[in-house]
Amino acid sequence: MFVLRNVGKFIFGDTSKQSMIELPQGQLYLVRPLSPKGYSELIFKDGAARIRPTNQEYQYQLVIQRAYEEGEEELLDDDDGEDAESAALAAERDEKTFLLDESLHFRSEIRPGGEKVLAWRDLSGDAGDLYEFVCDNSIAEDQVQAFELTAVQCQYERKHRKPYTLATTQDLAQLTFVDEQPIPSASPIHSPSRSPTALSPVSNMPPPVRSTANSALKREKAPAESSISRSTPARDDTPTVAPPVGEHPESSSVLAQELAELHLFDFPSGSFILQDPAVKATVSEVGSWRYYLQIGSKEHRDWLGQEIIADINPVFNFEYLSCIFNAYSSTGEAYSWLLRFKDEETLSRFQEGLMQSLWEQLNEMKWLKVKQDERDYVTEAFQDLTMADAPPEEEEEEESDDVEDDGQRSEHYDSDEEEDDVITRDDDGNVNSQLAVGYKHDRSFVVRGSKIGVFKHTLNNHLEFTTNISKVETPKGALFKPKRVMLHAEDKNLVLQNENDPNSLYQMDLEYGKIVDEWKIHDDIPVDTFVPENKFAQMTGEQTFLGLSKNALYRIDPRLAGNKLVDSELKQYASKNDFSAAATTDKGYIAVASNKGDIRMFDRLGINAKTHIPALGEPIIGLDVSADGRWVLATCRTYLLLIDALQKDGKNEGKLGFEKSFGKDSKPQPRRLGLTPAHVAQFQHETGAPLSFTTARFNAGEGLSETSVITATGPFIVTWNLKKVLRGNKDPYTVKRYSEEVKADNFKYGSDKNVIVALPNEVNMVAKQTFKRPTRESIATPARLGGGGSFGGRQSDAGRVGTRDSARYKLGREDVVNSPY
Repeated sequence: MFVLRNVGKFIFGDTSKQSMIELPQGQLYLVRPLSPKGYSELIFKDGAARIRPTNQEYQYQLVIQRAYEEGEEELLDDDDGEDAESAALAAERDEKTFLLDESLHFRSEIRPGGEKVLAWRDLSGDAGDLYEFVCDNSIAEDQVQAFELTAVQCQYERKHRKPYTLATTQDLAQLTFVDEQPIPSASPIHSPSRSPTALSPVSNMPPPVRSTANSALKREKAPAESSISRSTPARDDTPTVAPPVGEHPESSSVLAQELAELHLFDFPSGSFILQDPAVKATVSEVGSWRYYLQIGSKEHRDWLGQEIIADINPVFNFEYLSCIFNAYSSTGEAYSWLLRFKDEETLSRFQEGLMQSLWEQLNEMKWLKVKQDERDYVTEAFQDLTMADAPPEEEEEEESDDVEDDGQRSEHYDSDEEEDDVITRDDDGNVNSQLAVGYKHDRSFVVRGSKIGVFKHTLNNHLEFTTNISKVETPKGALFKPKRVMLHAEDKNLVLQNENDPNSLYQMDLEYGKIVDEWKIHDDIPVDTFVPENKFAQMTGEQTFLGLSKNALYRIDPRLAGNKLVDSELKQYASKNDFSAAATTDKGYIAVASNKGDIRMFDRLGINAKTHIPALGEPIIGLDVSADGRWVLATCRTYLLLIDALQKDGKNEGKLGFEKSFGKDSKPQPRRLGLTPAHVAQFQHETGAPLSFTTARFNAGEGLSETSVITATGPFIVTWNLKKVLRGNKDPYTVKRYSEEVKADNFKYGSDKNVIVALPNEVNMVAKQTFKRPTRESIATPARLGGGGSFGGRQSDAGRVGTRDSARYKLGREDVVNSPY
């Protein structure tokens, strides 16, 4: 086992986490084919090759870092001591860095025997001297190809002082050095028997199979925002081909028609590949609130026909004059396309037409009837933006290493239990559906049919199954499956809703593990959802909380006799606002969202909203607010929306939208948090299912700032780093994929370092540090959930709990009762 030594961080900061691409194992040689000093010298017996940015724009380093056998590093540390001079010497000994410049003549070869080699000139050595990195056999050819392509892109940026996405294939091909003589063999280490002066660098050398970057550049490289283009390619090298196009519907009017270049995202290479240099992109109306995007050219072909719906997920980038969006084949497969326009005016016209059609399709209302400031709000939300008031660039806090990898197994298990004894699925088909994370006590509660599993958070950030509340039934003995749950009154109670009785709620006493009271809310006003009185109300004995129906917002007080709705604090609307979600701040300010997509902000109940945020179009299915009320986080099916509620100017400068209304022309600028269209296409390429986010949440804790956002879609959990979002970083999110759909997820209270995850039949706590940047590999490879546990099974086996590990634990009958937790 080998480990990399990080002494380089003492010299120029810890940049290892900034690596753009890596080849994790190989040997570094210095080869001198024409030198009397000796033919070949082994520099690092085991090492890793990386490319990373420097602190200067358009400057990148090739870094070869030595790996140590386990224990060797500690021995060397003992010899070196702790002073700065020793650290500097260690850095020189353990890491070789090279500025990626075309003078290196960086190139690669894959030889007939399968050996994969990177080579570059030793600029401080004699003529013909080369550094060679001989890859380990575990390194795939496409990894080497991607590494060299990244090096070519970095050299282009250094040479031309502009992004490589503006380069043509010919520009990049000039930096592949395919005309160089074959790379001489680095082994054996000892000099050949013949005289170096008589040795030709290429004598007796087999021809290379190919120069990998040159092979990659046979595919046209186009401008792209996707970080995937600098990551490990997928296993399948078959180029992505555009699907066939069906018949187009007849157009009744044209909203936009512009000329552009057309590029298609290639899954194997992770790049947008030029398909046609001149296409006509037309947005047209084809029916009642139906719109259509057609792309084609006379010279080449009919490329695309796509109905305009929310799932096209358009993103506009004016720096690259591009629009990236998704389109779907007749079989439902997702493809990511890029249109690149000649100038900003052309892109603006296309953006206006596409956004108008998308908005009208979602809202069934004419775009021109909307106020100009609301149209600007919608348009800005779909652009790549850097938030005003963004924090300055700074090093990210290093993740704690005190959490094990994913498999955080319970401390109590029975390895002798027979494999077929473990029941992890209910006979009636019930699966985990909801998650409530405790604030006051370290417990999480998972709903599964008419059962509730109780899980303890251990001190070392594991999740341990403690008991199973086996029957959720009304005080009259009627069994039901909770539709919604909320922890209440210092986590002593769980408020539950029966889907078949929308006008009542139920109080479960968690000390006894049973429902002790039914709360009739109102005869005519149902409860569609309910939220705490304030952000941290469940930390206290607060009894009241808020209820929401389609057109009413009200307070619920369980202490009232009869109906529990407080009539004096009811705000009911005559029109159907179709409310769908709500959230509260630490001070009890209230945000309410609707299926129409708009958001209202209140400072208290019973009055009109202080601020009304217009709709982007999609229904809002979930809502959260930062404790201080600064940030509102709305969840739509295909994206999240982050809204800054702080007023920056005008007479109410410094006030929140909850406290005072925004000025007529100063609506808060939205930030749309979405996956890049290329990642969306890869998600759907892997799973065959469209995006459908669960309710997104901030990490929560009294006295703590919100730093992260978490949500899930299908088998993927996604977390956004708020600092990176506000700085406008590309792809400011990480992902973790499981083999099954993620049913519920949330941060552990008081930190964003650990995430509680519920799959259909398993529950666990995982470290956020195990999430990865979205690459083809991280998107395609399911993680193993590991320990934690599951609950359920046949009624007689309700106490048996299984994990996916070979070791399992089980509870005795005395644990599966209505006992205190």
